[in-house]
Amino acid sequence: MFLTGKHIPRRTFLRGAGVTLALPMLDSMVPAGSLLAQSAGVPPLRFTGIFVPHGMAPGHHVADKDGTGFRFPLVLEPLEPFRERLVILNGLHARSAEAPPGGSPADHWVASAFMSAEKPRRTVGTDLYNGTTIDQIIAKKIGQNNLMPSLQLALEDPGANSSNCGEGYSCAYTNSISWVTPTRPLPMELNPQVVFERMFGDGSTAEERMLRRSQNRSLLDSLTVNLARFRVRLGPTDRSRLDEYAEDIREIERRLQIAMKASAAAPEHTTVPVGVPESFDEHVKLQSDLLALAFRADITRVATMLFARDLTTRSYPESGTTVAFHAGSHHGEDPKRKAVFAQVNRYHNSMLAYLADKLAKTPDGDGTLLDHSLILYGSNMGNSNQHSHEDAPHVLVGGANGKLKGGRHLTYPTRTVPTGNLLLSVLDMFDIHQDSIGDSTGRLDRL
Repeated sequence: MFLTGKHIPRRTFLRGAGVTLALPMLDSMVPAGSLLAQSAGVPPLRFTGIFVPHGMAPGHHVADKDGTGFRFPLVLEPLEPFRERLVILNGLHARSAEAPPGGSPADHWVASAFMSAEKPRRTVGTDLYNGTTIDQIIAKKIGQNNLMPSLQLALEDPGANSSNCGEGYSCAYTNSISWVTPTRPLPMELNPQVVFERMFGDGSTAEERMLRRSQNRSLLDSLTVNLARFRVRLGPTDRSRLDEYAEDIREIERRLQIAMKASAAAPEHTTVPVGVPESFDEHVKLQSDLLALAFRADITRVATMLFARDLTTRSYPESGTTVAFHAGSHHGEDPKRKAVFAQVNRYHNSMLAYLADKLAKTPDGDGTLLDHSLILYGSNMGNSNQHSHEDAPHVLVGGANGKLKGGRHLTYPTRTVPTGNLLLSVLDMFDIHQDSIGDSTGRLDRL
């Protein structure tokens, strides 16, 4: 489409007292008289990597047939609304999570291998080695001009209800799925309040932030005049979009305030840090909403999320069962226990669907954020009851700027295709063409 009028720079910020507000994509940011698809207003491609340990319940996550026209398996049914923006992958071999030849088990301590396809070095010292993860390879190419080159989110405190490391492997390998170099993991941020302040509170002091929260004030309060002046320059559509964006920020602030007050009033023995919702459901939705907001305002184009840590004792009442995640994954091949574990898997996928829906409902240039994103969701196990790393489930969601053909279920021969091939193919979608990564043997056929 053609747009006329003055061109507002894409990287426009409004500043107030201790606040830096990046703006969403507006029609006014497209150069006057230019085709959107040929202009500087072309929406960027974003990436999100999400890791879940313990695989999925055997018999409940594989579609009924290869190719198109498949029926969604039980645990993936929440994703059915996004069929045309989704590819289900089965049969991939997570070799990088297996113990090295002659070595001791590693699979509960190497979440870091998920996006590097590299076997982490067995060490508890400082001589870490994991391999650079694809999110950071992508961030190096497309994220360096953003306020945040990448965003790392977590949903479980490493000091709380999970075992962090063992069998001679450093805690770093399970505490982070994002490695900027083979020897440098990036911290995953658990607290949505901290994430919010990093996104919008640039320049404010801890005292200023605490005072603002204690007075139930919005960070937008210091931008009232600037927002009003800026709105005058916009057309009706852009004004509406800006108002909606501001309302989304205020709503997140409201939910953060609730979490802050609830955690501050929690019993002393609680393991939930102040500001972190005790409910996983609210926590994952807050983190997902912040991620979507960061993409919308182009604060970052690359994000990762660690849904849970290995050996977690956490349960998810919203799933319809109170079985602990790790305990449920050891189902003893009993059909009834597999069905219970499938409920947990289905719930996790419903949270992926929540994020996808949020992106799909957010306009972005000539489409939506989901059209211009690629989400990699997966695990490094197939059947966790057997600690099997073959047939590790993976899902790709998003339009990827037209680079991903959705509506497909692709199956690969067991123990034949390493997950590194998938990572190499994902990098290709971001115009990063490497000969290999980790244990890759080539590109992923048919993707």
